[in-house]
Order: sequence, then structure tokens, then C-alpha cells
Amino acid sequence: MHLNREIPDYAFILRAADGRSAKVNDRVLPASFILSPAQLLEDWAPAGAGARPADDLAPLLALNPELVLLGTGERQVFPPAAAMAACLTRGIGIEVMANPAAARTFNVLASEGRRVVAGFLLGA
Repeated sequence: MHLNREIPDYAFILRAADGRSAKVNDRVLPASFILSPAQLLEDWAPAGAGARPADDLAPLLALNPELVLLGTGERQVFPPAAAMAACLTRGIGIEVMANPAAARTFNVLASEGRRVVAGFLLGA
């Protein structure tokens, strides 16, 4: 999936994403990562989409989002209820989707100035 090229008023834009890699600004990332409009955290090492303990979400929650997006690779895979509850009990929304959909959603929310943080699983 390729996204339209725009000049955003924030530091990081997601140009493309699938289950194997993603392009953030002009860099291709081959490993799972966390992205906010202002920060890129590379080499995020969660346990995996289907078995993600709530602790794997701690780096995302530390960025103080109002919404967490989880890109789970080529297809949508929901994490355990405890991981979802880690967000919801703090009043933080959480959405789970395949990487291409998460990339599109991230860019829309970032362009609206929302406090969005996304975690993308790659190569899983």
C-alpha cells in the first residue's frame, strides 16, 4: 500500500506499511516499531499479536496517547483482553487493525492533531 505524499506539520509520517516493512518519512523499517507524530521508537519487541501481554503496551502508553493503534501485520489479530484493558482502564482508546489500515488511520489522526500512538508488528 502506498500513501499520498504531503508535507505534514509533525515530525513523522507513515508513507507505507504492510506485514514485512514500513516506510516512515524516507526510511524503510524492517522490524516492529512504535510511532507517534513526534517520536519514532525502533525495534519494539512485543511477544506477538495473539499473545501480547499488557507489558508490551507500556512503551506506547508512556507516550501519553488519547488513542493507541495496533497494527498487527498482514491481518487483524486481537490481543488478549488484559492488553486491551491496559488501555481502556486508563481512559485510552485502542483500535486493532492490519498494518495498511493502521497506517492510513495513523496519518489521518496525526493530521488532525490527535495524540495518537501506533505500534506496528512487522515480520510476524
